[in-house]
Amino acid sequence: MWDWETQPELDLVRLNKKRTTMLYIVKYSGPFGFIKPWTAVRDSETYSQQFLTPSIIAGIERKLFPELLNAGFGIYKIKRHRLTYQQVSQQQEQIQPRGWNTKGTARNRTYERPRAILMRGIMVNPVLYLAFDNCEDAEQASKQHICLARNEDILYPNEEILEVTEEEFNTNDELFYGFELILEKNEKSFLVGYNRMDENRPMYGWLKIVGNPVKNEFK
Repeated sequence: MWDWETQPELDLVRLNKKRTTMLYIVKYSGPFGFIKPWTAVRDSETYSQQFLTPSIIAGIERKLFPELLNAGFGIYKIKRHRLTYQQVSQQQEQIQPRGWNTKGTARNRTYERPRAILMRGIMVNPVLYLAFDNCEDAEQASKQHICLARNEDILYPNEEILEVTEEEFNTNDELFYGFELILEKNEKSFLVGYNRMDENRPMYGWLKIVGNPVKNEFK
């Protein structure tokens, strides 16, 4: 029997479900992470950047999905991300320039590469959430490790895939707290670098902070 009172409510529920954007979240974690800010060249002291730029996200995508290697620049699979960590640890790093310095005469010539010590502010125990819009992509990503920026900063996946609405990802500050660069250009946006993968075009975004972005203990 047709119920004229409840049927409109059921139709509204179905419509809301269709409008609700679902995300499939893969959690990655590791001991250390360092993302060099684009403004840092040879600064004596540099702290890690706290968000992923479009070029970093595109690089992670191409590691997880090699079929994208020949595609033009773009972000095809990763819809959202969130990055957090426990603390920043200052570590020393020894560097040398690429070129050689020449000293002496033609008969008594020496070559040397000077050394220098830089201080790096490294993220300790970084946690990165990557959000996909379908479970197949999330499953493929959950079987592989990634690197934030440096090859030595390996993050390993949690096999469990979280299925949540985009609204929950935006507002659940107990589970998805951290930093996220929203890839939009508006009055809140700022320059985050120049994209070598896209003819050195400038990259813009604004920083979204959910909850307390840095916590000493993870749940």
